[in-house]
Amino acid sequence: MATSRTEPVRGESATPELSVVIPAYNSGEVLESTVRQFAEYFSANPAKSTNPVEIIVVENGSTDNTADVCAALSAAWSWPAVTFRPMTSDKGMGAALRAGIIASRGERVLLTADDLPFGFGDIEGANRVMADLGSVPPVVIGSKAHAESEVQRGLLRAIMTGGFATLRRAILGTRTGDPQGTFIVDGTLVRQIAPALAERGFLFTTELDYALELAGVRPVEVPIRLSDDHLAHASRISPKDVIQMANGLLSLRRRKKELAAVAGQGYRG
Repeated sequence: MATSRTEPVRGESATPELSVVIPAYNSGEVLESTVRQFAEYFSANPAKSTNPVEIIVVENGSTDNTADVCAALSAAWSWPAVTFRPMTSDKGMGAALRAGIIASRGERVLLTADDLPFGFGDIEGANRVMADLGSVPPVVIGSKAHAESEVQRGLLRAIMTGGFATLRRAILGTRTGDPQGTFIVDGTLVRQIAPALAERGFLFTTELDYALELAGVRPVEVPIRLSDDHLAHASRISPKDVIQMANGLLSLRRRKKELAAVAGQGYRG
C-alpha cells in the first residue's frame, strides 16, 4: 500500500460527497466487516450519496494481518458507487487521521473508528440536522455526551471520561461535550487545518475540536447509540493514556495562537 495516491482510481469522481477516514491499527478482526458495512450502506442508500463516496483506510504500524485485509478488499472491490483507498501512515491514531484527511477529496469528511462504534447513527443524525437547519453545519459530532445518547460504560471508563472532560474544560475552555466522538467536517475546512495538527495519538480529535472552537466554530453534537459489538470490546484507553492526554492538553494550550490562526484561515463563518 502506498502512503498517498494522486492518480484516479476506478469509480472515483472529481469530488465525492463524503470521504470516510478509518484509522486501522491491528484491526484485522473487524476491518473487513466495517468496510463492507459502509460500502453496503452507501450502495443501498443512493439518496445519501448523490456522488460516489470514498472510504480511506489508513493502516498505521499494525503487527497483525490488517495490511493483508486491506489488500484483499482492494483486489475484490465490487461497489461501483463507493471507492476504496487503502494507504499507510506513521504509527498512531492521530497520525493516521491526519494522513487520511490530507488525502481525502470529499465535500465532507467523516472521521470514524475501525469497529463502527455507532453504526450509522452519526450519519443519520447529521442528515437530520441538515434537514432541520436547511443547511450543512461545518462540524457535526456523533457525541456520547449528548443527553439522548445510549451509552453504557463501566465505572472505570466513566471516571476516566469525566476526569478528562473536567481537565479539558479547565485547561482549554472548550465547550464541546465529546470531542472524541466521530466527526463529520466540511472537507475544505478540515484539510486546511489538518497539516497544522500535531497530536499523533488519541488526543487528535480534541486538538481538532480546540482549533475549530478557537476559530468560532461550534460543533453540532448529535445523539448516538453504542453498537453491541463495540460494547463487547474492552476499552483501548488506559489510565496511563488519560494521564498522557492530560499532559497533552497543556501542550495544546501553549499552541493556542497557532491553532487559532490556522483554523481562522479555513473558516470564514
